[in-house]
Amino acid sequence: VQLQASGGGLVQAGGSLRLSCAASGRTVSSYSIAWFRQAPGEEREFVAAVKAPGLNTYYTDSLKGRFTISRDNAKVYLQMSSLKPEDTAVYYCAADRNLITSTVRVVGAYKYWGQGTLVTVSS
Repeated sequence: VQLQASGGGLVQAGGSLRLSCAASGRTVSSYSIAWFRQAPGEEREFVAAVKAPGLNTYYTDSLKGRFTISRDNAKVYLQMSSLKPEDTAVYYCAADRNLITSTVRVVGAYKYWGQGTLVTVSS
């Protein structure tokens, strides 16, 4: 499956953005999908995930309340609000068909990755 992340851009602090992740060749409903982000010089970190088949959602605690992950049959979305300069990063979507709950937040647990979309939050 090929993933395409989009929706990044430049936004002022306090603003909002919605990222989208589309999967080609497969419907997203059968895959667990996650968002990770990587700031310059930092390791890639977990942001949020929606796990198939039950569609339970998972978040990094520090982002809960500002970021919301959702999905429809075609795409997975990351709604980001009250953005802060420290949210600046490349955001990646990732997918796996056989994800287990204990590895939802683990980078290496996902087989498929999109190319990333850059989010820049200005102060």
